[in-house]
Amino acid sequence: MSKLETLIQQLCPDGVAIVQLKEVAHYSKTRIDATEVSCDNYVGVENLLQNKLGKISASTVPETGKIIAFEKGNILIGNIRPYLKKIWLADCSGGTNGDVLTVQINDISKLLPKFLYYVLSSDQFFMYDMQNSKGAKMPRGSKEAVMKYCVPIPPLEIQREIVRILDNFTELTAELTEKLIAELAARKKQYEYYQNRLLAFDVCEGGTSNVVRRTFGEVATIVRGASPRPIQSYITADENGVPWIKIGDVPVGSKYITETAEKITEEGTKKSRHINPGDFVLSNSMSFGRPYISKIHGCIHDGWLSISDFEDSFVPDFLYHLLSSTTIQNTLAQKASRGTVQNLNADIVKSLELPIPPFDVQNRIAKVLDNFEAICSDLSISLPAEIEARQKQYEYYRDALLTYTATGATILTDRQTDRQTDRQTDRQTDRQTDRV
Repeated sequence: MSKLETLIQQLCPDGVAIVQLKEVAHYSKTRIDATEVSCDNYVGVENLLQNKLGKISASTVPETGKIIAFEKGNILIGNIRPYLKKIWLADCSGGTNGDVLTVQINDISKLLPKFLYYVLSSDQFFMYDMQNSKGAKMPRGSKEAVMKYCVPIPPLEIQREIVRILDNFTELTAELTEKLIAELAARKKQYEYYQNRLLAFDVCEGGTSNVVRRTFGEVATIVRGASPRPIQSYITADENGVPWIKIGDVPVGSKYITETAEKITEEGTKKSRHINPGDFVLSNSMSFGRPYISKIHGCIHDGWLSISDFEDSFVPDFLYHLLSSTTIQNTLAQKASRGTVQNLNADIVKSLELPIPPFDVQNRIAKVLDNFEAICSDLSISLPAEIEARQKQYEYYRDALLTYTATGATILTDRQTDRQTDRQTDRQTDRQTDRV
């Protein structure tokens, strides 16, 4: 039996009082002069972070007038668009405005600020707040309804134990998140290191004598895309239309173009630039220099460059890593910045001097870098999912702890949750390490 369950049996075996918030807390009525706050302790609704992530320092503060005062231990809740779940337990005194609810506890000898903060951080509270909000485009929570929200008031010892468990779980969640983010960063650095090292060719197969160097324009056809205008006149819903490739059609971090959101007419293709599967496209504006490999037939507008007819010199996967390398990307950035507007043109890309190692060397390098890229891609996908899963697990245990009087459910001890978290973290790390 956990310490919490023992306390429950000893101190409140028949349950605890459930009261409306207004019976144990109130909104701050104190006003202070705007000149008494700074960017560090003024908290507007725009300074509260979404999804219960606390707050950031203000960039501006009111210069005149009176503002609402808050004290350390008060709970600040964003009252605009409650679904954003903006809430912060104040760790200092300061000032705020009418778009933020400032909840002050009547008697902290009976109700711990951190315990109430955990109660009001629950999804149930924010759902309740939204249900009672008014307005469609910019819903505003009801101050009266918030004060009618029901909260459990267990004995102080139980509040302390629940806060201790949830603090511990919060710390574990934050620690795991840091480790996952650090793992992804380390893998990306590892990939970049090997990418730059393998593609430097200052020492390769006994020296640079095995590596021919040519300008890109000598070994590939590089041309700019073209746009039929006005483009909307050539967009078609016909399934036989030709894919119209735009930067938005490429998922973030993707290597390939596999489909498009729009198609153009056959007439439109006559005024555009056609590409084939296996051709490269290179963005020549905005996120310029980013290479992609097309897996479809399609047409590109003048914001792209197409690269084709390189097969006699390059293995596609090797060329992709070469063009993605820090060295090439930095070179493109330098060349593109020489004009008044940063953008690439075909002549700049044609002028790139590229190493052309033997095909067997290209294939070996591409295989190594593909493996590293796959690991980074897997981590990029799994990282948000793992963090979300950990957050949901935390919320599950928080809600179980805070609603035990209603559910009567068995509560896992914090040691059990610690072991479960450690096992899942170890398994994920092992899987990623094995891939290398």
